[in-house]
Amino acid sequence: MKRTIQVRITRGEHQYVAECLDLPVVTQARTLDELAANIQEAIALHLEGENLADLGLSSDPTILATMELEAVA
Repeated sequence: MKRTIQVRITRGEHQYVAECLDLPVVTQARTLDELAANIQEAIALHLEGENLADLGLSSDPTILATMELEAVA
């Protein structure tokens, strides 16, 4: 069972975007603080009423976010 839900964060022109690698969940926000709240809410809503074991998740998964930055040359 996975204990971690992985999220990739990228920065667009005007907003940050968070995309779950483990679940079909995507959200966006203008700030990283707003994005953190949005992704937690979106994941909670997606998992509401679901049997986490059926999704391969432990009963108390955590969220691990990775942010992609542009390369510096």
